[in-house]
Amino acid sequence: MTSSITSDAPAAARPNTISREVLTAAEDYLRDVLAIAIEYKTEHAALIVFDTHCELSLALTEAYRRCLPEATFIDFDTVPAESILAAFAKLEAKDLVVLIQSTNFRLEAFRIRIELFKRELKVIEHPHLSRMTGQQALYYIDSLAYDPAYYRGVGRALKARIDNASFGVVDSGGERLVFASPFESAKLNIGDYSEMTNVGGQFPIGEVFTEAQDLEAVNGRVRIFVFGDTAFQVNQPEKPITLVIDKGRVTDVIDSTPEFDQVIANIRADEGEVWLRELGFGMNRAFSQTRTVCDIGTYERMCGIHLSLGAKHGVYNKPQIKRATARYHVDVFAVTEAVYLDDDLVYSDGAWQVG
Repeated sequence: MTSSITSDAPAAARPNTISREVLTAAEDYLRDVLAIAIEYKTEHAALIVFDTHCELSLALTEAYRRCLPEATFIDFDTVPAESILAAFAKLEAKDLVVLIQSTNFRLEAFRIRIELFKRELKVIEHPHLSRMTGQQALYYIDSLAYDPAYYRGVGRALKARIDNASFGVVDSGGERLVFASPFESAKLNIGDYSEMTNVGGQFPIGEVFTEAQDLEAVNGRVRIFVFGDTAFQVNQPEKPITLVIDKGRVTDVIDSTPEFDQVIANIRADEGEVWLRELGFGMNRAFSQTRTVCDIGTYERMCGIHLSLGAKHGVYNKPQIKRATARYHVDVFAVTEAVYLDDDLVYSDGAWQVG
């Protein structure tokens, strides 16, 4: 353990519209994250690097102060980069680093999370918090609640179904997208790192993802209600956009918007065609079609189906796609009425029906 090297944030810098009750809830959620998901032990050091540029970063910093009163807290904007790097260098394997970022911390060429993982440190990263204000900040705090029975039980059950399925269908309300192929071995983001090299990552969590083994076996139509725009923010058109998929590629777009047209044009310009790759099974019940946040990386955990457009998906290799030329991975979110794996209904009524 270490002592704080910075004083507590002044009263004027504390969150003033996030209520005491919500702050207490954040504290409770983070205690569970630290104890159950991260398995942090107090005999190890904890270093929290934060900024004070938005209310959500202030609230999370205060919640971590309550959970980890003997940790070291560093205000990113008040010390030179060399001091932060020196603080990282003092840490040992299984120590904890928490990054609370209104945007995304930059330390020159130092890729923070990757480098910290190389040192066998546990990492919790909260990026782009300034994108979520007002009610969205409350949704974000709700998303930190960690229910191990749900995430681990439903998450592992989904993986088992995905890995054994010979095909799948996404019903987006009158349109069907058919994956006429077995799936790649599904990856878990459920707060259980017991079988993983690294402990932690970007929070909130809650996702199982895969893609078709044969990308060209994906055909049909899917209605999307949200897409990631060119600023990496959630864009929600007035009515859903329909994507026409032929042999794993987007061949037509119905009811598009100028913003979505720009996304498609960018991908076509740089990659020649628009592949559909990731099939994501989002699990975080704090986010839904009506409970949205502006940050696309956060909203990706939304309870339902998300897909990716573009050739880039670093987890899985495909013979027809060259990593060097794959540039785009744009998340789009399906109107999720039902999901089938083989003939089994695994999603309906806004919830996963497995576990």
